[in-house]
Amino acid sequence: MTPAKSLTDILASLFPEGHAVSVEEGLIAGDGPFAQGRIKVIGIDGDTPLGVEGALTLAGHVLDTVRAGGRTPILVAIDSDSQRMSRRDELLGLNEYLAHLAKALLLADQQGHPTIGLLYGHSAAGAFIATALATRVLAALPGANPSVMDLPSVSRVTKLPLEKLQEMAKSTPVFAPGLDNMLATGAVHAVLDPAEPLRPQLETLIADLPASDVRDRLGRERGGRPVAEEIADLVSSRLRAV
Repeated sequence: MTPAKSLTDILASLFPEGHAVSVEEGLIAGDGPFAQGRIKVIGIDGDTPLGVEGALTLAGHVLDTVRAGGRTPILVAIDSDSQRMSRRDELLGLNEYLAHLAKALLLADQQGHPTIGLLYGHSAAGAFIATALATRVLAALPGANPSVMDLPSVSRVTKLPLEKLQEMAKSTPVFAPGLDNMLATGAVHAVLDPAEPLRPQLETLIADLPASDVRDRLGRERGGRPVAEEIADLVSSRLRAV
């Protein structure tokens, strides 16, 4: 598997003239020149788990961008572990903090800020859902390794043998980890070319940003989720009829 680029390489490719993005305790924050203005950059680096404080910090950066007005794009760069598996975080209600971060990104999107995820390393579980999957579209670099739940964990929850799940994963992308499966289900919108400058690729993604969530359609077209779009449309139509 081709290794994904480091954050330093990514920032250099996005901002050849320099930037104001830094990393503190695994959290990415800052901005850089982009198009006719600037782009906000937040995220997680170094396979860092996302805990209560991290979720609040990232959400704060997003909400500050929304309060500032305009249509500043927000790039969410991700190389994380899962959510922080600590008793303290769970007792403090980590799920609510993760939901707050996801809702902050959804609010930014609703307020006209293009939100783009860029997965360049690992990410899993709640951290993946609350960051990369909460953006309008998610791009990835070759070598990225996302999963909502790894197969050993799926085995523990479902009580199915790991060997059976591994065999099922070969033909059922919807629960299988890995970039190829996330691409097939439509969760990953596009895989960028690391051999080419990333800035024009990101500019194209923003220029072609879909007006609505197209992951169900992509999943149908790519064969990873063949009936999700149909079921979602049916549920929506039934709700509208109530």
